[in-house]
Amino acid sequence: MKNITIAFLLLCSTFMSGQMYNPVKWKTSVEKISEKEYLLKAQAEIQSGWHLYGQFIEEGGPSRTAFTFKNPNKSFELIGKTTEEKGHEVQDKIFNMEIKYFEDKALFTQKIKFTSDNIANIEAEVEFMVCDDSNCLPPSSEELKFKIPNAPKTAAAEKVNADTTDAIAENETAAKEEIVQKEVKTTVSNPAKKTESRGLISIFIIAFLSGFAALLTPCVFPMIPMTVSFFTKQSKTKVAGIRNAFIYGLSIIIIYFLLGSIVTAVFGADSLNALSTNVWFNLIFFILLVVFACSFLGAFEIMLPNALANKVDSQADRGGLIGIFFMALALAIVSFSCTGPIVGTLLVEAASKGGIAPIVGMLGFSFAIALPFSLFAAFPGWLNALPKSGGWLNTVKVVLGFLELALAFKFLSNADLVLQLHWLEREVFITIWIAVFGVLALYLFGKITLPHDSPLNYISVGRLTFGILVLSFTIYLIPGLWGAPLKLISGFPPPMHYSESPNGIGGSGNTETAGKEALPEGAEYGAQNIITFHDYDKGMAFAKKAGKPVLLDFTGYACVNCRKMEELVWSDPKVLGVLKNDLVLISLYVDDKKELAENEQYVSETTGKKIKTIGNKWSDLQIKTYKANAQPFYVLVDHNSANLAEPSAYNPDIENYYNWLNSGIKNFKK
Repeated sequence: MKNITIAFLLLCSTFMSGQMYNPVKWKTSVEKISEKEYLLKAQAEIQSGWHLYGQFIEEGGPSRTAFTFKNPNKSFELIGKTTEEKGHEVQDKIFNMEIKYFEDKALFTQKIKFTSDNIANIEAEVEFMVCDDSNCLPPSSEELKFKIPNAPKTAAAEKVNADTTDAIAENETAAKEEIVQKEVKTTVSNPAKKTESRGLISIFIIAFLSGFAALLTPCVFPMIPMTVSFFTKQSKTKVAGIRNAFIYGLSIIIIYFLLGSIVTAVFGADSLNALSTNVWFNLIFFILLVVFACSFLGAFEIMLPNALANKVDSQADRGGLIGIFFMALALAIVSFSCTGPIVGTLLVEAASKGGIAPIVGMLGFSFAIALPFSLFAAFPGWLNALPKSGGWLNTVKVVLGFLELALAFKFLSNADLVLQLHWLEREVFITIWIAVFGVLALYLFGKITLPHDSPLNYISVGRLTFGILVLSFTIYLIPGLWGAPLKLISGFPPPMHYSESPNGIGGSGNTETAGKEALPEGAEYGAQNIITFHDYDKGMAFAKKAGKPVLLDFTGYACVNCRKMEELVWSDPKVLGVLKNDLVLISLYVDDKKELAENEQYVSETTGKKIKTIGNKWSDLQIKTYKANAQPFYVLVDHNSANLAEPSAYNPDIENYYNWLNSGIKNFKK
């Protein structure tokens, strides 16, 4: 009963306090090659959503996986280097280098040869780092033991193993008691789930709006009154007509839902997410979207075989639920020349997010397509309010074609970034977008005509308004050629450093030396030129002197998501103003490899591991105080280290992060 109580309290503590992650489990095995040669295998089992970095990453990037084989008696020698599986290789935009990582599992092998008859079990240590979409854990290490087949066990070895087991048990017991007895004062929300949820909602909304855009194309729009009239005339009662139209709309949703499910099943929930930075896939997507754009612009039409359309159409005459379903399928096939490019683009974008995004995207798209058929069947009088079909439908197609063309260059840019060819640098990308949207503006103003366009005697108010918006957007892009950040399209063009003039033409975009003030003792300039301390005590002493609250920033040199927060959130003017003027920033790097002085090293009360480096010290502080081990992790405290607000983790919502900072400052002033 006592054990059950402890387990229950531990579980409650996990949910109430900062979340602790342990996403990697290591297993070892040994394969015998000859009498003295063996293959040591270390397999990492990685929790879904996390990734482990490879061994061969350049300096300045994430912490790489590294193995150290203990050989005090020089009884064996390593043959070659430790090998690893293929994994995923991407061009990381934050670190500007090629990075290799593993998902789900990773196998590392090392061939050894015993140089004497003293064949015994081998011990090793592996250092590694893992991240997911919202968190990065500090570099960690784990002891590995490789049991050599038929290796003799010495009494000394048995004693060491027994002592190690007892020590681990004592540390675990102490840690459990501390967690149970300690009053929990902080809670940390799970921003990863919030981010994922926001991502799916965004995909649904974009897909829903894309569905409405598809409705306004020549292939779909004229079908609305025709289909609704069919149901109202063929149904014996109004109720039956509404019911049949509802089933028709539901059938459309089911058809596109199945399409999204097939994409997810064929490619896997996360495979296209990994492939989204693959050169060949990005080139294929680029070509695909250019083809879609040319189709919308009037060069040709993308159509499914007529035989398929005729076969499906013949099934629609069967009547009943099956007949209605085949009517919906016939709509999807007949309108494919207009909806196909939109659906294809949505599937590419959604599938690159991984998970169930393709299904969510198709649900949003199909719901927008199905909604008008059901509503107009229920209220036939609304049909009179619909505008008549005409040349404006082709204008919608052309506008979508220009948008497809602009989006295509994003995929070409991804391929260029991975290969580091510098063919499509930031200025070139922005120039292409200026040209695309500039030509679109000319088209909307009637200065350019394309195939299938009707004669334009005058420009409607709606077309003029949209043309002005496009022209305004084009003008907005122009300063980007001189280093303007262009936050409206953040994430689309290549990063600032991937350009002919990383600091802007004439250095106008360089903020590294702008607006700096004298540094306090022990401080330095950090991200966004914010004065920051890397030493906890010095930072707290300055905060007391300045009379300001403190922002503890548990971060890492190799933390990708930390850099994202600094570049996307901290750069916001109002957030930056608070960080520079109203707070004292203390950035504690959990992957700092500098060793502590011998008298400062200690064994952690929480983990039982020896704290040897500065990074170990800050990581242990985070774990012990806040029961969290992921970065980025932000805590607002007063001069007595008491929390001023609930700690925050990765949170790309600028407004939310700004409000969180202000809440802590207000509590400090009370």
